[in-house]
Amino acid sequence: MPLVQYSDSESDSESRSSLPPAKKPRHNINPVPSLPPLPASFHSLYASSTRVSVQDDPSLHGGRTRVIPHVEGNWPTHLYLEWYPGKDELSLLADVISKSGNVPDEKAPTVHSLLHSDLGAQLPLHISLSRPVILRTKQRVLFTEALQKAIHDSHVLSFDVQPDTLYWSSNYEKTRWFLVLGVQRPSHDGLNRLLKLSNDTLARFGQPPLYATASTQGKQTSVSLRGKSSSLSGEDFSGCFHISLAWSLSEPSLKERERVAGVDLRALHEMRVGFDSVKAKIGNIVSSIPLGKRS
Repeated sequence: MPLVQYSDSESDSESRSSLPPAKKPRHNINPVPSLPPLPASFHSLYASSTRVSVQDDPSLHGGRTRVIPHVEGNWPTHLYLEWYPGKDELSLLADVISKSGNVPDEKAPTVHSLLHSDLGAQLPLHISLSRPVILRTKQRVLFTEALQKAIHDSHVLSFDVQPDTLYWSSNYEKTRWFLVLGVQRPSHDGLNRLLKLSNDTLARFGQPPLYATASTQGKQTSVSLRGKSSSLSGEDFSGCFHISLAWSLSEPSLKERERVAGVDLRALHEMRVGFDSVKAKIGNIVSSIPLGKRS
């Protein structure tokens, strides 16, 4: 029996006529669930921006100069605790930066926020556990393994910190000044314990410690403690830990420091900043070393 051909319009029409009448769509009264949050490891995948120059070009970085020159075979390394503030926390922090920054009709230095990139992407904040140091290529794996073992064997549990002060602090080279939040000493002394682990591990690879005092020609060096020079002989560096919020290339004047000291921080005192891992950034690779879980 020969096949009968139909035009496209005829076949479509017959197909539609043979189907039962379509039911009216019902409105979904159940809201679509929100997407789950990104895993913490996602941020580490994109922790570094694209390198646009292998030479130190301050014009590419808002006038900043590289503290550690780029040398083939050297790997800039930094140990820290990372924090991504929530929406409400970002709003509070932005308000603090605004109140601490430039005032009209004053020749105050430009203050650059660390909350967002130039393109508007949110940036992570952190508490440093090391200076910017250098590892050689052959040291990278050995150092990471040593640090992982030290943290695992220490049984340091995840913990929260609470902001309590606001002040200006410079880097070691005094090439930049940072608007920072000081934090209270957490329960079980997690910050001091992690700092000691970091310093001890770095010392095994010939790297300098962070915040620790040292003997120089028979004299004890000082570290910056909340804007005051203080010689520390004990193991409690709670007054040194901080979260940087903004930076400037110029040293703040006395008037600018007084303005910061007068900022109302009562809303920030309610914050609880949680940390559950240590970040080790070696070159552009970030490793996340988990802390013990609280029961």
